[in-house]
Amino acid sequence: MDSLIAVGIGGFFGASARYLLSLWTDNLLIPRLGAFPYGTLLVNVIGSFGLALFGAWFSERAGLSPQLRLLVGAGFFGAFTTFSTFANESIALMQGGASALFLLNLLLTNASCLLGVIAGLFLGQRLLGLT
Repeated sequence: MDSLIAVGIGGFFGASARYLLSLWTDNLLIPRLGAFPYGTLLVNVIGSFGLALFGAWFSERAGLSPQLRLLVGAGFFGAFTTFSTFANESIALMQGGASALFLLNLLLTNASCLLGVIAGLFLGQRLLGLT
């Protein structure tokens, strides 16, 4: 039961942070740059980076509780990032006739998230003195 509560608490904060950051990003960029899922892209890249950074840090800290790992990893970052929104927004672009933006979103999100993981692992290892 403790594990479920940890995931739920982390999920509440992750989903709330995702909603607020995505809303703020879209409100800032869409009027200036046009319709595109900027907020979803940003939260997915930040989440990929953050989960990798936390994973690198946590793997070297065996004394941390499993509940903390669940709270941050599965809870916060699991709710902060959103594949389902990415997929739905991508299809909406395609159905709206914005094929170039659809492809841009697919490529940019996947490449940026992978780079976010690489950067998070790199930074995590540097901070821990592993490289």
